Amino acid sequence: MTPPGIRVGASAGNTDDDLDVEEALALVREPRQPREFGEGITGGHGRPPAAQAEQAHGGPPEHQHRATPWPQAREAAARAARSGARRAPVSLALADALGLALAAPLDALTDLPSFDTSAMDGWAVAGPGPWDVREDGVLAGHAQPEPLTDGEAVRIATGARIPADTTAVLRSEHGRTDTQGRLHPIREVVHGQDIRPRGQECRTGDQLLSVGTLVTPAVLGLAAAAGYDTLTVVPRPRAEVLVLGDELLTEGLPSEGRIRDALGPMLAPWLRALGAEVTAVRRLGDDAKALYKAITSSGADLVVTTGGTASGPVDHVHATLERVGAQLLVDGVKVRPGHPMLLARTQQNQHLVGLPGNPLAAVSGLLTLAEPLLRTLAAHPAPEPYTVPLAEAIHGHPYDTRLIPVVLRGDTALPLHYNGPAMLRGIAAADALAVVPPGGAQRGAEAELLDLPWAAAGIEVCFT
Repeated sequence: MTPPGIRVGASAGNTDDDLDVEEALALVREPRQPREFGEGITGGHGRPPAAQAEQAHGGPPEHQHRATPWPQAREAAARAARSGARRAPVSLALADALGLALAAPLDALTDLPSFDTSAMDGWAVAGPGPWDVREDGVLAGHAQPEPLTDGEAVRIATGARIPADTTAVLRSEHGRTDTQGRLHPIREVVHGQDIRPRGQECRTGDQLLSVGTLVTPAVLGLAAAAGYDTLTVVPRPRAEVLVLGDELLTEGLPSEGRIRDALGPMLAPWLRALGAEVTAVRRLGDDAKALYKAITSSGADLVVTTGGTASGPVDHVHATLERVGAQLLVDGVKVRPGHPMLLARTQQNQHLVGLPGNPLAAVSGLLTLAEPLLRTLAAHPAPEPYTVPLAEAIHGHPYDTRLIPVVLRGDTALPLHYNGPAMLRGIAAADALAVVPPGGAQRGAEAELLDLPWAAAGIEVCFT
């Protein structure tokens, strides 16, 4: 793994368009001949004639033709998740189903409400007033009360059963009693007012929600009201994180050429925020044998590695994928930061996302490849894309998409500094990432935003 933060041919102050060592190595990696490798991989020297012509006329270098454009890389990740066998649904208690997608329709198990109920505190009345008021009232949760006779009223609480032969419910503020204890209306009484009739919301067997509906707190409430104790849902995808790099420290200050591991603490909660169940975070160092064993023994739906995706002397990810017979679906993406990310199918129902070792480049890989794959595995719908005007111009890469941390200020997105591949200072303060097309974007231009999950839903929702 290449130490983060080292750049080639760049001044220390320029964070916009520099290449770190890891990305530079990825650019000069020998072209690989794919072994039934997947979408968008040219491989070898088989560049199309148009690409050769572009190269001859000073166009983008050869790696640009091997790398997958950013939008297509995201589509490839979602498509990869759909290609495996259907994941078996699970039945979970209501409290455990929050955030998952329904794997079976939610059909009403009872009428809602299941009996005529009072919508208000007041009196149940029969016939025209004034009414004689019974001594005992009717409370929610009690047995069926005695029927009313014409000219009779009874105190009733919200949610209580309506006595038979009730004409209407008179709200507490709409009635008064005289000195003889008789009840008089102070406004017109309409037949059936403030009574929730049985089956007003649904009848037994009605479909309340369809397959694929996200289980929100409101869905849990509806399911409980409809008589459910458990829900049949798509299980949470399982993810395992493999942190590579001998230079990483797990505590204390950086020293003697070693640096703190920023990705180990960050990736597990970020993957949980993307809907995954993280089964393990393992630190393997730069050990090819340990990496091979970890990949081949993992039972996770998604294995995420950090670093080792370029061609440095201790970058073992590509060689290990070849050794396990993996199908390489995406080998490099036209995006900055994070170009040397990859996606591979290691088993029929298991994928590996290789993230660059630099922290912001790894975030780019998470949102480019891991997010669409996990979302599809969890049967969640893709978010509707949206754009926001930029408060400032953003310098672009000549050929690649850029992902830039931004904060939302009113109706604009303000780009943040400290957005180099090795930096987390910008993303730590960000609300979203702006998708900047090749060539950049001017002030006021509409930029697509990728929301950070906790910025929209609240940090407690994402991580609990």
